[in-house]
Amino acid sequence: MASLKALKVRITSVKSTQKITKAMKMVAAAKLRRAQMAAEAGRPYAERLAAVMASLASKVTIGPESPKLLAGTGSDRKHLLVVATSERGLAGAFNSNIVRAARKTADALIAEGKEVSFYLIGKKGRAVIQRIYPGKIVHQVDQSHIKNVAFSDAHEVSEDLILRYRRGEFDVAHLFFAKFQSALVQEPTEIQLIPVPLTATPAGTAAAGASAAVEYEPDEEAILAELLPRNIAVQLFRAMLENAASEQGSRMTAMDNATRNAGEMINKLTIQYNRTRQAAITTELIEIIAGAEAL
Repeated sequence: MASLKALKVRITSVKSTQKITKAMKMVAAAKLRRAQMAAEAGRPYAERLAAVMASLASKVTIGPESPKLLAGTGSDRKHLLVVATSERGLAGAFNSNIVRAARKTADALIAEGKEVSFYLIGKKGRAVIQRIYPGKIVHQVDQSHIKNVAFSDAHEVSEDLILRYRRGEFDVAHLFFAKFQSALVQEPTEIQLIPVPLTATPAGTAAAGASAAVEYEPDEEAILAELLPRNIAVQLFRAMLENAASEQGSRMTAMDNATRNAGEMINKLTIQYNRTRQAAITTELIEIIAGAEAL
């Protein structure tokens, strides 16, 4: 049985931890609202741009002269998995769910005989991927210095990915992130980033673009050449915004659960402390009475 001193030290330690988790929950809740508004504001633009890209692509004939970001390399042997996670932990299952989705796709591709490599945004997925797929990480983007995600951050990553694509380092790029639903639900999501998919258009947007008769000036090929790189940057930016909101929501929920668990542990330790103290007092009283009777 633990001594009174040990129980008192443990109760003090759990109370200190509870204060930290409660403070982290409040900070995450304060950041969540702003991150959620940014993620929701970015969705319509990203979805509409994807619909415009699909509409434009449907009007051109894909051939040797078509942009490689649209036509592809003619092969799908080498796949790059862009895994976007957070720079900080203590966010529940947020990071592990994204990595699990990437692992599922990677295992399926490897089973088909494809070459798989990883491009990491954030550091929290590195340890697991490095252990399971040693030597497959080609690059990691450090975002520890970023407080609020900006489009320039996504644009920098997109330029690096496009450069690697043009050098022939991969044929297909998949992007993994967590789509924010609520503070309790963050849905791991996979989209094909490069080449731009022709049929994967958000529901409710492609139909509106396809039903309208539109003439483009300049021609569709020139517009596609300009918009294809921008679309990749926009989709990356959206993923980063969704991740920022999902991270804060998951952290708020995790810290709330940790705070409640700490409270329950404090109650149990307090009961144990009181029982141990009562037993010690009872033992001392018995010894005193026995000593008095002996006299």
